[in-house]
Amino acid sequence: MECRDHGYFIAAAVCPVMSAETPQAYDDLLDAYRRVSNLGSAVGVLSWDQQVTMPEGGGPARSQQLSTLSGLKHELLTDDEVADALDAAGEAELSDEQRAVVREIRREHERAAAVPQELIEQISATSSEALEVWESAKADADFSQFAPVLDELVELRREYAAHIDPDRDPYAVLFEEYEPYLGLETAETVLERLRDELVPLIEAVGDSDVTLPEPFADGTYSEQRQEDLSREILTDLGYDWDRGRLDVSSHPFTSGNQFDCRVTTRFLSEDPLSALTATIHEFGHAFYNLGLPQEEYGTPLGASRDLSVHESQSRLWENHVGRSRPFWESIADDVRSAFEGVDADADTLYRAANRVYDDNLIRVDADELTYHMHIVVRFEIERDLINGDLAVEDVPAVWNDKYEQYLGVRPENDAEGVLQDIHWSHSNFGYFPTYTLGSVMAAQLYAAAEDDLGDLDGAIRDGEFEDLQAWLRENVHRHGARYRTDELVERATGEPYTAEYFLEYATEKYGDLYDL
Repeated sequence: MECRDHGYFIAAAVCPVMSAETPQAYDDLLDAYRRVSNLGSAVGVLSWDQQVTMPEGGGPARSQQLSTLSGLKHELLTDDEVADALDAAGEAELSDEQRAVVREIRREHERAAAVPQELIEQISATSSEALEVWESAKADADFSQFAPVLDELVELRREYAAHIDPDRDPYAVLFEEYEPYLGLETAETVLERLRDELVPLIEAVGDSDVTLPEPFADGTYSEQRQEDLSREILTDLGYDWDRGRLDVSSHPFTSGNQFDCRVTTRFLSEDPLSALTATIHEFGHAFYNLGLPQEEYGTPLGASRDLSVHESQSRLWENHVGRSRPFWESIADDVRSAFEGVDADADTLYRAANRVYDDNLIRVDADELTYHMHIVVRFEIERDLINGDLAVEDVPAVWNDKYEQYLGVRPENDAEGVLQDIHWSHSNFGYFPTYTLGSVMAAQLYAAAEDDLGDLDGAIRDGEFEDLQAWLRENVHRHGARYRTDELVERATGEPYTAEYFLEYATEKYGDLYDL
């Protein structure tokens, strides 16, 4: 997943075991592709280091390192050796799994071959430099610092899309970097439906006489205690510390593979719920990565099925588990022990964790309902940026207007507005819709798991997550990228991808919370 919220990087070199009957052309293709994959993994670990441990002055060298590695990866992926191996493998007699591997490598190869290596290196170097500019601009709440490099990244990504397919909507081309199979039309349909159906629900919540509690509102809470609790909950959820770690970053993210997958979070002294939900969200990403087949590392069968599925895993654990009443019943004692002065029972903590804030400006702290309006804002802005319908210098004003239109609030400064997300500094245009697509998918997957497993509430209340984990491993993780997104969902749930389960879940849950 490049250097976005979730990068891939190498922890160990493991090669799939091939049978004697495996066609030589297929073996040759995998040998070539593993080199590409390992370079991508190296980019991932350098990107993780840049955001977590690199000294502040390390940026200029890191920019060159990342640019060189990205260029080498592109060179290997587009090499004649890969093209020849793809042609030969395409003519060989292959199994269904092997044909899926060829399909995925061919998709990557063809997209990469259309783009000049110099442009790939330029995008990588500019993105690396943009990260530090974004961090400084956010600290100063000054979009004007970031605007020139954002303008450059927009132009570079337009050029990138034009090389791949000059006759198509450039934003649709970029969206397929993150979700190649559901299609931008599906994303637009889902976003429009959620906007149409959630806005009246949000308004009904706002008009309700019910006020949910805020047990943390009057205190400040030590970062160390928040970290200790985050580590305890990660352990309870089943995070494998032998293959992972927890660190702090300005924007929570996950980076890794099935051998080494690391999560980061952030701690706000006045809002410990923020760290808890962010940590559980990143656990979902890490649990997915760590559940990919180890014997298939370096091949598409050992890689995740792109961003919508990845977000379904993080949103499932964050919301369907981490924001559930049974979960808060299981950790209420731990929360009270961690934070002196907080004497809230499980029901109070549950309702607090699901409070709809009518003044929330920050996406990563948003409740399940307003969250998707945050995504709609970003989607509409970046689509217009890439399609040339919005100038970079106008983004803060448009951002603020859309927040007022969709969320009824207006940012007071750029840090709590247009600069709050890291994604554009990584040149990740087309990423944001996958958060909503993943949330919708999470509800559908969780409903199917409940049908198969029975009393999930009781298991979560008892702190027992093994059955749910095993279901996800069996129905999602073990397949890697073998199936297209829509096919994976239908195999796991027995139904085509649909927003029905999410809307039913949200309506029932918040109707109960707010007595609607």
